[in-house]
This record gives sequence, C-alpha cells and structure tokens, in this order.
Amino acid sequence: MSEKTERKELTILRILKNTEAPLSSSKLLENMQAVGHEFSERTIRHYFQVLDKKGLTENHGKKGRVITERGLNELARAKVFDKVGFLGAKIDQLTYQMSFDLYKKRGTVITNISFIETAILPRLAPMICQVYEAGYSMGTLMALFKSGERVGGTIIPEGMTGFGTVCSLTLNGVLLAHGIPTHSSFGGLLELQNHKPTRFVEIIKYDGTSIDPLEVFIRSGMTDYAGAIKNGNGRIGVGFREVPADSRKSVLGLIDKFKHVGLGGFLLVGWPGQPLLEIPVTEGRTGIVVIGGLNPVAILEETGIKIQSKAIAGMVEYKKLFHYQEMSDRINAMR
Repeated sequence: MSEKTERKELTILRILKNTEAPLSSSKLLENMQAVGHEFSERTIRHYFQVLDKKGLTENHGKKGRVITERGLNELARAKVFDKVGFLGAKIDQLTYQMSFDLYKKRGTVITNISFIETAILPRLAPMICQVYEAGYSMGTLMALFKSGERVGGTIIPEGMTGFGTVCSLTLNGVLLAHGIPTHSSFGGLLELQNHKPTRFVEIIKYDGTSIDPLEVFIRSGMTDYAGAIKNGNGRIGVGFREVPADSRKSVLGLIDKFKHVGLGGFLLVGWPGQPLLEIPVTEGRTGIVVIGGLNPVAILEETGIKIQSKAIAGMVEYKKLFHYQEMSDRINAMR
C-alpha cells in the first residue's frame, strides 16, 4: 500500500473515531473535503469496502460505517510523525465543536477518560476525591461509564469502568463562545511550595507532541500530588494558555461563573505582555495557567496503580457529569 493511500485511510479512521453515530459516505465526503481532501462519493465507497475487509470499519447499512476496535488499534499504531502536530489540530477542532452554554448549563464539554478496574474502583474513590477536595482538579465534576459504553472514539473495555474528568480545553471552548480566542501553548509540570505555584519544572509544547503532555508526566511518575495534598509541596499538571490582552478583564469576570457550574480551573491569570512564572508571553496577549484535567488519576499512578488514560477523549453532555462527593454513591448504583 502506498504512503498516500495509507494517509487517506488513516484520515477516514480519524474522522470515524470522532463521530458518535455511523457515518454515511456522503457525510464522510463532506468531512474529507473540509480537511482538504478531494474525493468523489464513489471513491469514498471504495475506501469503505477496503476498510471493511480489513476489519477496521463496520457496515451499518444505510446508516453508514463506524470504526471498530481493530480500527482504533490501527490508529494507535500510526506513524508518530503523522501524529505530531495532530494534537494541536485536535485541540482547535474540539474547542470549536464544543457546545456548552455557561448560562443555560447545558451542551457538550470535552472530557478525558481513564480505565479503572471496576472491582477496585470503590477502594480508589476516596483517593481520587482527595485531589478534588484539595482543589487540584479541573473543577468539581466527573463522570462514570460502564463497560461497553463509548465516549468519542473510546470504548470502555470489559471489566473496566470509564472514569471521566473534564478536560481543561473546555475552558477554551467557553471562552471562545464569549468571543475570547485562546491559544494553548503547552502542558507543564508545576512545582508548588506551601500550596503556591512557584515554577515550571517541565514543559511540552502541544504542537510538537503526539501524546498529551499530562499523560507523559503521569506515566513517567513525575507528579507529586501526595505531597501537594499533604503539605502543599508537590508537583501538579497544568496547561499554559494565552488570550488577547484586552480580554483579561472579561476572563476575570467569567471565573466565578465557571466555578458556579463546577468548571473552575483557572490557577493564575497574568498581566498583558508580562511573563507568568518566568514564562515569556507574546506581546498583546495575557498568560493563563489552568489546572490539568487528568490530575485526579495521577495520584493513583503515584501509589503503583497503573491506569490507562486518554486525554481529550471526546465530548460528553454536561448533564451526565456529577459532583465528586457523589462518587461512592454513583459507583454503588452501577453495580
């Protein structure tokens, strides 16, 4: 198979991955053209037939195709250089697609998903809630998904529960809805001393990685939430954003509204054109530090419990989220 053909197949699989319902050839054609690929509907049908034979897609008749588990695995094995830069594009795409309304308290938010063994989840719940209680989570909300449920392109495996956290990119989407464009610069590991942010010890730019930075820090055992919770001295995952300088007052005015709906995640808001925690800020912009969405599961990795997480997994309706204090009751209700 030529490299050109492989790229087209991967593009189709990526589009299907981000689609909840089956996608018809005509709808896929619209999506392909939107990302700059010139196709005919006949060509799309040909690719569908090829992907069906490979077991990467599944035919649902007139409704269209869905990506299979094998298709998701194929995407995971795609060349790293195809993925580099894709994270930045995905951030922009989901930010634009998000529909949450801050005042009506409805619509979709961007979520991360972590797979936790259903049998041990009740035992881990108090540890997860500690991170929320200490204020090191992206707000106060979470979600739980049963085995077999699908979130975006992620299917919850057998024997696992999907633990959903609100992705900090949700803040980008809400700010955009209020006329404030946000640039996501990097994910970083932030050192705390006496509960106060002091400096970045590691950073990974979004446009130069194929994996979410917080996933890297968590898997590498670089975080220290246990210390942050115990005495305020530790390392937590955060994101660095930039907004137009003139929007600073508007951003500050929205922070309380974010907290009111359980989405508080702003840690620091800088001053126009001024460095924030020694990080240079582009002239005409204001730097912002936001709390990482995957933080609540990082503490599990610190205690030796390996957790598979997928940052920016997909969209979830806001009404499916609940306050972290309800976690134990929700787990019992799922049994």
